[in-house]
This record gives sequence, C-alpha cells and structure tokens, in this order.
Amino acid sequence: MKAFKMMSSRGLWAVLLAAGLALLHSGCMTASGSQASQVALGEDEVSMIEAEGEGNRYWPRWRGPSGQGLVKGEGYADRWSDSDNVRWKVAVPGRGNSSPIIWGDRIFLTTAYEGGTRRSVLSFSRSDGSLLWESFAPEAPPERAYAKNGYASSTVATDGTYVYAYLGNQGLIAVDFEGKIAWHNRIADVRSAFHGTAGSPLLYKDKLILFQDLSSVDKAFVAAFDKSSGKEIWRTPRPGKVGWGTPVAIRAGDRDELIVSSNRTVFSYDPESGKELWRCQGNKFEVIPTPVVGHGMIFCSSGRAGPTMAIQPGGSGDVTGTHLQWKAVKGSPFVPSPVLYGDYLYMVNDMISVATCYEAKTGKVMWQGRLGEPARESFSASPVAVDGKVFFTNDEGKTFVLKAGPEFNLLHVNDLKERVLASPALVDGTWYWRTKGHLLAIGK
Repeated sequence: MKAFKMMSSRGLWAVLLAAGLALLHSGCMTASGSQASQVALGEDEVSMIEAEGEGNRYWPRWRGPSGQGLVKGEGYADRWSDSDNVRWKVAVPGRGNSSPIIWGDRIFLTTAYEGGTRRSVLSFSRSDGSLLWESFAPEAPPERAYAKNGYASSTVATDGTYVYAYLGNQGLIAVDFEGKIAWHNRIADVRSAFHGTAGSPLLYKDKLILFQDLSSVDKAFVAAFDKSSGKEIWRTPRPGKVGWGTPVAIRAGDRDELIVSSNRTVFSYDPESGKELWRCQGNKFEVIPTPVVGHGMIFCSSGRAGPTMAIQPGGSGDVTGTHLQWKAVKGSPFVPSPVLYGDYLYMVNDMISVATCYEAKTGKVMWQGRLGEPARESFSASPVAVDGKVFFTNDEGKTFVLKAGPEFNLLHVNDLKERVLASPALVDGTWYWRTKGHLLAIGK
C-alpha cells in the first residue's frame, strides 16, 4: 500500500477528479418508500455499544470509547507542529502502525521486530512518555505482509484488567498491567491474502471478538473468545477472502448485533452465538474502513474509492433490497474509516485526497474539498471529531482541520513532519500520536 508518487500532470488529475465527482453525484441512491416502510426500528433504537464505566473516561480501544472517533469534552489544541504544543516526545522501538490506547496513566501499543518474527505489547507512562515495560508474544513464523502494513497494525483493547492484542500468526494474547502474559491463544495458521493482518479485536461483555478473512475461503472466520481465559466460545465460518476491518457491536431495538463489513458483503451476527442474522450486498472486493452508526443506520465504506452504504439493521436474511437506505457508488475511502458527527458523515477518498461530507439521513452530498496534493493511498489514519471540528491526517503527518458543518471550511493545516499511519487517541485535553518512530503528547 505504499503511496505512489504524485503525477506531474495537473491537467490529468483534474480530468480524473471531475469524472470521479460526476460519478459520485450521479450514483447516490436513496431507498424507496416501500423499502423504508419495511424497517421498524427508529433512529433512537440503533446505536453503537460504547465502552461503559471507567472505560468511557479514557480511550480503551480502536477509535475510542465511542468506537467511531468521537471525542467528548473541550480544550483540545487544534494547532500544533513538531515543536509547538508538544508536551513530550519519545522514541518507540521496532516498527508498527497500531494506534495508541489509553487507560489511567498508561498508553499501550504493539510493535514488531525482525520481519514480524518477534512482536510485543508496549506500555508507556501517559504523564511523561517513559517506557514502563515490553511484553513479547510467543514466536511463530510470520504471515505474509505488505511493506506499508507490516506486522503490528492491529490496535489493542483493554478493560482495565488486561490488554488484549491480536498479532497475526502469533495469535491473541492478554497481558496484565504489569506486563505479564495472562493467556495466549495461537488461534490458527494465519495466511492472510495480499497485505497481512490489521483488524483489531472487539471487547463485548465477557468476550473478545475477532474476524479474519483469509485467501483460503474454508479458513475465514469470525470468532469469540473468553476474555478471562482465551478459550474459544464460538466460531462461524465466513465466505470472505479479503478484509482488514474491525467488527463493531451495535444495539438494534431489543437485540445486539455484531457487524462485520468485509469482502463484497456487510454481515450481522448474534454476538452471543455467532449465528448470522442478516447480510447486505454491495461492498467492493477490498474492505478496510470500520463502520460507524447513527440516525438509525450503519454506514459502511469499501474499495479503492468504491461505494458507501447506509443500512438499517434489525432485518433477517438478505436485506439488500429492503434495508439499504442509500448508496453512493463512488468516493469512499480505501483505508481510513469515516466519522459521523451530528447530522453529517465525513470521509476522505485517499486515492485522490478529496474529502466528502454527506447528509447522513439522505446521502445528499453537502460538499467536497481537496486536502493537500492529490496522491494515491495518501491517508491511513482515521479522522476524529471534537469541539466542532473534524481532523483528517495524511501519511505525511499533515492534519487538515475542518469546521464541522454543511459547508467546506478548511481552517488550517498542522504538520508533525514525520510519517503518520496510526490514528490518534484523545484523553483529558491531550492528543496522543504515534508516528513512524515516536510517540507524542500534544496539548495546550
């Protein structure tokens, strides 16, 4: 997934952009009245299952306590550089793209050494960035991985007792807050197609849930493991071949659903048993973005500038013709997830560096705007929304700060001057960034 060099012909880019935007506008589809009438759930009956209790105070998993990059509170700096508003900066050993998570005074990351042969969980002090400990997983032959992805792209999760990490062919491990391995489950021989593994584990009640779509169809699965022991509770085979996303758990009326957006199809499972509840066709072949939830719908993006779909949950069987509320056929991100903030859905097409804002309920395009120079696969970090602004960070370490709302308003651009592939964590007025070689705390 290495970013390609920018083409020298601005004219060609202009033609390609114009064609892409025309397809996007012409391809937006809203559900018919008959489709909408078949869905009984109201807007307030569908929600993401967020971290509860003390976990809601911190950043305990991929995309934070909300699971979708939304930040509560005020006082976060919206301007910084590689020196301005930097509280501390420390080196991170090894190599990895996993995002930091936060609990109490602890920051947790994963990293890899020696071509993925050795992988570990790292713990840093949130107050000063000092490295507290490093815990290595049992070694196993590394799976195939693309150069940009590497061997430590999955973000860990924590419940305040253990830190749970998925390390590809080295399996799942749980580590306590002192760095001692509580359990290890090798899972299976992972030979993921194309780019290696990247999806993050999801904590749901007493379970740790993971899906892995493999090049061998008979090995693809979604599975739940006991979070206290690592023992497998259930496993459901999947038809997927390609996918690097993270599952989400939602509340849909009187039931919970586990949503997996991957190869060609969005699936819903019963998180207690693994039984398939419904499926909706329409994804592209390659899927990385994590779904977001709001306004009674699940929003899923896929492909290299492929479609974005808005789906109402709560159905049964194939719901493509009944629960698909709207679909934009072009313009979605390839790697970064979208963010749903208020009435609007924001995303960046990382193939041409263009951000799009949709009216979430209808799929109407509110605006589109260029974020830096057009470049192929130029954004990896997922956007976050806080204090009335949406923040998009590209692979060069530049963060584009936009005012949230129905008009394109680029306020300014911040530059860390170092490669950034990981998404940030935000807690108590401070940003925590992982760059190519460092961990930084940024605040006023």
